[in-house]
Amino acid sequence: MNKKEIEELIKFVSKAGVSEVSIEQKDIKITIKNAIKEQIITMAAQAPVMTAPVVMPAAAPVAAPAAPKAESPAKAADESKYHTVKSPMIGTFYRTPSPDKPNFVNVGDEVKPGQIICIIEAMKLFNEIECDVKGKVVKVLVDHATPVEYDQPLLLIEPN
Repeated sequence: MNKKEIEELIKFVSKAGVSEVSIEQKDIKITIKNAIKEQIITMAAQAPVMTAPVVMPAAAPVAAPAAPKAESPAKAADESKYHTVKSPMIGTFYRTPSPDKPNFVNVGDEVKPGQIICIIEAMKLFNEIECDVKGKVVKVLVDHATPVEYDQPLLLIEPN
């Protein structure tokens, strides 16, 4: 079972409202328990047992805006020509591979499919996020070391 299948299983359990799911394959056993605000994942590979609690934050109340922002049609049409790279998971967004290294990409950089553009840390796993289009980075929408949600826009890329 690979990382993507485990992530999909976690999403399914949280959306389905199931309280517990256990899967056992060859030398791996996965149990996902879904409480109201907590998901617990237990993985056992042969002898060692690892438990990693994942606390899902409660939805914070959002204050109503004083006046809704009216986006100009030109700006909305302008942004629609860009490809949006979205977060494939919940985690922490990093622009660099380590604190002493340069950013994976900066505004103005040319990118190609398969190129690593950022890292998202989820449950102590650092997941390299690859670009899926060829183009130029127009805007980075998330600050370094900031929490991100599933499907949150990360970068805007002008396709070539």
